[in-house]
Parts: sequence; structure tokens; C-alpha cells
Amino acid sequence: MKYIYYPGCSLEGTAREYDVSTRSAMSALGAELVDFEDWTCCGASAAEATSYLLSMVLAARNLALGEKQDRDADFLVPCSACYLNLKKVGAHVHAEPTLMGKINEALAEEGLHFEGKQKVRHLLDVLATDFGAKVVKPLVKHELSGLRVAPYYGCQALRPYATFDDPQQPKSMEPLIEALGAEVHPWAVGAKCCGAALMTTKKEVALELTGGILEAAQGADCIVTVCPMCQMNLEAYQGAISDAAGKDLGISVLYLPQLMGLAFGLPGENLRLDLNLAVMSAFRAKIGGTSHK
Repeated sequence: MKYIYYPGCSLEGTAREYDVSTRSAMSALGAELVDFEDWTCCGASAAEATSYLLSMVLAARNLALGEKQDRDADFLVPCSACYLNLKKVGAHVHAEPTLMGKINEALAEEGLHFEGKQKVRHLLDVLATDFGAKVVKPLVKHELSGLRVAPYYGCQALRPYATFDDPQQPKSMEPLIEALGAEVHPWAVGAKCCGAALMTTKKEVALELTGGILEAAQGADCIVTVCPMCQMNLEAYQGAISDAAGKDLGISVLYLPQLMGLAFGLPGENLRLDLNLAVMSAFRAKIGGTSHK
């Protein structure tokens, strides 16, 4: 299967390990990820844009480039914020008859044209729907038996566009985790907000939200995410949250493709666990010591 691959800004910066492991896991699955030149920031932001049209054009420009490259291939997005922003353009174009013309008037300055026919899909959707446990399981070389994994979906992959999973009680990661030989940690906060960008504006609120997720994950060996913002909040603030709670709430936090890569037996340079902020020694011991640095 072939996909137009949009990494977005985070995956070329603070979430480099997500990009590397996504490319590696998708390659192991036999997928072809097609890069396209001159992609730009999609404009994803926790705040409302000061220019509505510009917010639409920024996202549509990338989609137009993808359509120009291969209009028949789905547009694959690992970052949940990017996915939401790119998905939003199509929804708004369908709801506002004049918007497409305004977008294309702006894009014409670069000789681009946006049709809005290419499917925008989250990485989790592709992994769960196009591949699934039946494809994943035969590729497992090192079963993750004895490992209990808490699947964390966050908000933006699921809401408001419930295209591939239940936004309140998501389950799409569970068959994939079980296919790797691991056990799914039973919890009810997989779709609960981590606080996202509130960590920079209302930190006390975000710490409370993230702390609730870390608390619920106790008993698991790791949390697995599919969102750079969620990953950052769950990793970077464990110390402050543990101090406030008066107990250690530290836990390893991985991206889903990293977990898959461990089970597939991919080398460390294809997973980049060294870039994760929270990978505990107990977790490393369970996955085989230092073989996946």
C-alpha cells in the first residue's frame, strides 16, 4: 500500500523518534511512504487563528501538494494535531460552498489547486484498518509477553471526527497491542484529555489532568501514544506530578510504532528510544536490556 506521508513540524523536531519509528514500522509492514517536497506547517494551534482563510489555506496547500504528487494515495498523518487541522479543511469546504474558490484563489499564486478528494488519515487508522492484527502478528519476532501496555489515544485523533474509532471508548490500539504478545492495561482514561497546550497557559490544570492519566496507568509497564503533544505531557512532567502527589508516578511512555518495532525486532536506530524522555530501567529489562537503546 502507498501513502503520501506528511510528518508535520513536531516529527522533524521534538518528536523525531515518532517519525523514525513510524517510517520503520510501516516499512516492515510493507507500506510505501511517499514524501513530497516543500511541505510546510499546517497551521495547527491550540488557539483560534487570527485569519480563518489563512488557516484553511495553510492546510490546503499541503493537501494540494499531496494531490499533485499522487491523488489516488491516501494522505497519512502521524501527528494528531496535524491530522485534525488537515481533516478540518475538507469538512469546512463541504459546509461552506464559497470556501473552495477562496482557497484556490490563494493557492493559484503558486500554481497549486486543491480538490479536496484525497483522504486524510491518522496513522492509527491506517495501522488498525489497513493492516490490523492479522498482518501484524506474523511479523512479530520478539513477543512482548509479560508486558502490560496502557493505550492512550488523546483527543485530536478521535474528536470531533470519529472516522475510525469510538471517540469516548476507543479500542483500535488493543488488537495491535495483543498481536505483539502484550497485555492491554484495563483503564477508562484512554480518550481523556492530557491538558495539551494548557501546560503553557494553565499549568496547574494540565498537571492535574496529566496526573490523573499517570495515576490510572499504575500497574502497567508503559503507556503507548499516537500524539506528540500527549507524549510530551506524559513524559516531561512526571517528576513534578510525582512530587505533588507524594508518590512515584513515573512510567515509560512510547509511541505505538516504537512498541511495534520492538516486537518486530527492529534495530535501535530504527526506534530511537534514546530520544524518549521516560523509558525506565525496569521496562528496558523486560524488553531485553540494552538491545534497543
